[in-house]
Amino acid sequence: MPYNLPPCMQEISCLDVVDILLVALLLYIVYKLIEGSTAIKIALGFGIIYLCYRVVEALKLRYLGIIFSKFTGLAPLFSVILFQREIRYFLSTLGKGAGIGKGIVAQLFPWLFPQKIEIDVTPVVKAVQVLGRGNIGALIVFTKDADLRYYEASGDLIDAVVSSRLLIAIFNKESPLHDGAVIIHNNKIAAARCILPVTENPNVASYFGLRHKAALGLTEITDTLAVVVSEESGQVSIARNGKIESNLSVQEIRSTIKDYLNKEWRG
Repeated sequence: MPYNLPPCMQEISCLDVVDILLVALLLYIVYKLIEGSTAIKIALGFGIIYLCYRVVEALKLRYLGIIFSKFTGLAPLFSVILFQREIRYFLSTLGKGAGIGKGIVAQLFPWLFPQKIEIDVTPVVKAVQVLGRGNIGALIVFTKDADLRYYEASGDLIDAVVSSRLLIAIFNKESPLHDGAVIIHNNKIAAARCILPVTENPNVASYFGLRHKAALGLTEITDTLAVVVSEESGQVSIARNGKIESNLSVQEIRSTIKDYLNKEWRG
C-alpha cells in the first residue's frame, strides 16, 4: 500500500528545503556572532517580549495589545541602536572577505578544526606575584568562549604567547600599555591596554578601585575570569560572575584560574 504524504508536505519543493536550510544557517551565524556578549541577552529579551505580545493578541487584551504593538513596531529601530557594534563587526567582516575564509569557518564550526590547547597558568601566577610585591597595578582577563573582540579592538592587539616577562613588561608603570586590561585567549595574550565596562552595582565596596570595578563589570556580562593586582596594597583579587574574592594566596590564584580554564574548555 503506497504511503501518501500529508497535503502540506506534498507542496514542499526542493527549493523550499534549501530556503529553510539557508535561514537556519543564517540564524546560526547570527547566534555565533553574538555568542558570549550582552547582545544575546538583549536578543532573548526581544524574544520574550514578542512571545508576550502573541499571548496578549491571542487573549484579545485590547489595551495591552496596543502597547505591545507599538513596541514591536519600533523593534527594528531598537535593534539597530542596541546591536550597532555587532552589525558593524558583521559588515566589516564581509568587507574584508573574511566571510569565506577559514578563520570565520573555524569560528562558526569549531568542531571542524579541533585544537588541543595546553593550558599553563604558571607564567601568569609568577607575573602576578612580582607585580604584587612591587605594588604595580594590573588587570588580566581570561576568556574561553566569550567573544571579547570589541574590547580587544579598544586596545592594542598583541597575539603573543603568554610569558611572565611579557606581562611584567606590559604592566610596568613606564610602559605605554600599562593602563587598561590584558586579554588572554587560547593561551595567548590577545591584546593589551583594553578598555572594559565598569560595574554599575551600587553595593560594590568603596575601597575597590577602577581596575576592580572593571573586572566586576566585565564578568557580570560575559563568561570570563579577571585577575586584579591592587596598586595600593599589592593584594590579588579574582572576579568571576560579577563576584570578587580578594587577598588570595598563590595557591588560590593558581587553582581558581585552572578550575576556570579546565572546565568545558572549547578553545
